[in-house]
Amino acid sequence: MNSRRSWLIFGIAALAYVAAVLQRSTLGVAGVSAADRFQTSAAILSSLAVVQLIVYAALQIPNGVLIDKLGPRWLVIVGTGVMVAGQLILAFSPTIGMAIFGRILVGAGDSAIFISVIRLVNSWFSGRIVPQLSQWMGNIGALGQILSAIPFAYVLHTAGWSTAFTSAASVAFLAFVLSIIALRDRPASVIAAPAPTFRTVLGRLGPTLKRPGTRLGFWSHFVTQSSGTVFSLFWGFPFMVSALGFSTGLASGLLVVMVITGLIAGPLLGVLTARFPTRRSNLVLAIVAMLAIVWTVVLLWPGTPPLWMIVVLVVALGIGGPGSLIGFDFARTFNPPHTLGSANGVVNVGGFTASFIMMFVIGVLLDAQHNLGWSANLYDLGAFRLAFCIQYVVIGTGVVFLLRARRRARQQLEEDEGISVAPLWVALSAAWQRRRS
Repeated sequence: MNSRRSWLIFGIAALAYVAAVLQRSTLGVAGVSAADRFQTSAAILSSLAVVQLIVYAALQIPNGVLIDKLGPRWLVIVGTGVMVAGQLILAFSPTIGMAIFGRILVGAGDSAIFISVIRLVNSWFSGRIVPQLSQWMGNIGALGQILSAIPFAYVLHTAGWSTAFTSAASVAFLAFVLSIIALRDRPASVIAAPAPTFRTVLGRLGPTLKRPGTRLGFWSHFVTQSSGTVFSLFWGFPFMVSALGFSTGLASGLLVVMVITGLIAGPLLGVLTARFPTRRSNLVLAIVAMLAIVWTVVLLWPGTPPLWMIVVLVVALGIGGPGSLIGFDFARTFNPPHTLGSANGVVNVGGFTASFIMMFVIGVLLDAQHNLGWSANLYDLGAFRLAFCIQYVVIGTGVVFLLRARRRARQQLEEDEGISVAPLWVALSAAWQRRRS
């Protein structure tokens, strides 16, 4: 464990995840080009991204079951191969229907990657480094967004649609080949337990779903990841280019700022998660509060928000990405290792469920305002202000369920291990009194 071979496995797994995020986020910078290529409404155009996320979310639990049954290596191999096929179909799609089918395949392949690489981290490493490496995996994967925002966007605007998407597919193909050659489920020194039957694995799913810690992880992922995903995967680029009047280069650069913020914030959140395990939910709630405040300022700003305010927004969204990985740490600590694939799958459903709901509703609201004559242009700033308000409804609902799951998880922790978690204000007050005395 924690050997040179462990780091090789980590590197290949990270490449697979970078490739997955690249395939997932290419449409984020191609939204305007897609509108020109397929000549369709905002709602139908958003379905390119929505169906991808629906498939991604729907396959999380089945993929988690397959990981517990077959191991993560096969899921990474099959996932990267399916992403290659999906991107190539999209690259040469003459119609919106064929393009949607390609994105369905991208979503299906992408759905297997992250929970598989998180399982690999838990299999090849041990100790307090595990939550930090989980954060690092999420951050390194976010480099795929930089690849889509800069080189992919450049190829798209200079060489065209087909060349750009074929180039993106080549990165997934490289990960596919390396995964076949070098990826392994566990160290050779670790004796593999007999492979469970599907009946056994499915029988474990019910208790996994019922554990308060699993539900807490689900809702933590739901409330922190979704806003940034909606912005980076589809609506952020049209918002900045069409509504705010930014150049495509500036919009791409701001998406890069979002990724760099995640690279900085992720390790810090990983350290805080490892050092204060009973306060992880407070980190989640603090991130949600920050996002709510920043979005409120942006949406209520009189006139067009200045560039510095949008920079603040993308920085806040960048922190939300690694913040969502705290949900997987809840899954790790509240579930036995042999059910971790299923538990991670449940958690990963959270953010993407919220994302595809908001992504589709935003498109519907933009179309409705344009058809009613409320906005002169489909991507009008005023129309975006109203459409983006759906976040308060969806994420606010998630916060309610998060608090409920947290209460039950703390009750279980006290019953099983005798650990009582005082409210944060009580703990801070006690710490202040100790310091004064």
